[in-house]
Amino acid sequence: MSSRGKNIFREYFEAFAVALLAALILRALVIQAFRIPTGSMKDTLLVGDFLLVNKFIYGAATPDYIPFTKIKLPYYQMPGLKEPERGDIIVFKYPLDESVDYIKRCIGAPGDTLEMRDGLVYVNHQPEGVLRFLEKKFDYEEDHYVNYYRVTSPSGKEYTIRRYDGANPNFPAVVVPPDHLFMMGDNRDNSADSRSWGFMPVKNIRGKALVIYFSWEKNEPFWNLFKAIRWNRIFGVIV
Repeated sequence: MSSRGKNIFREYFEAFAVALLAALILRALVIQAFRIPTGSMKDTLLVGDFLLVNKFIYGAATPDYIPFTKIKLPYYQMPGLKEPERGDIIVFKYPLDESVDYIKRCIGAPGDTLEMRDGLVYVNHQPEGVLRFLEKKFDYEEDHYVNYYRVTSPSGKEYTIRRYDGANPNFPAVVVPPDHLFMMGDNRDNSADSRSWGFMPVKNIRGKALVIYFSWEKNEPFWNLFKAIRWNRIFGVIV
């Protein structure tokens, strides 16, 4: 190979290396993609939604695992721009297996008292918000009639939750300890969340869900590509 050819190859290699390094830094510290694997956040987030997660808003952390392994690394947590708030949808490391990522809505902050009475969530002895009934539909995947409610929290944040028709579960009052959050899925009666595995350490936070950049209906055959893509969900802002 001539010296000119070697120089061109070196330039391309260096450009590729710089682009790869920039992409890795961006993924580690700023924005990361995430796929919804379960229906615990229906209908806010659906199986087959692909999200972008804002990692620096709560304080990005350096990688804590060697890629494609479960070997832990020492990591550094950077200062965040804000603290997690009630109503935020957060991606975090599952407390019982930190190699797995979960996504839920923050219902309780440190010091809050949480309980559920007859299917209604109370925060500091007050309803989590004003509930407005929207509709009742049958979910064929879960084989249940589902009631949809619009929640308007005391801070003015609005989001939609699902509750099985006729289900009125209870959860005893608990106080969220320092540096922890209480997380719940919007699909309230089909979600493994803080009611089953406990409080989520703030240090486990990956980032805040930002936008849906792609959505795919898994039950549609692959050959029916145009119909399988949920076009109306693409670029939807997550609230």
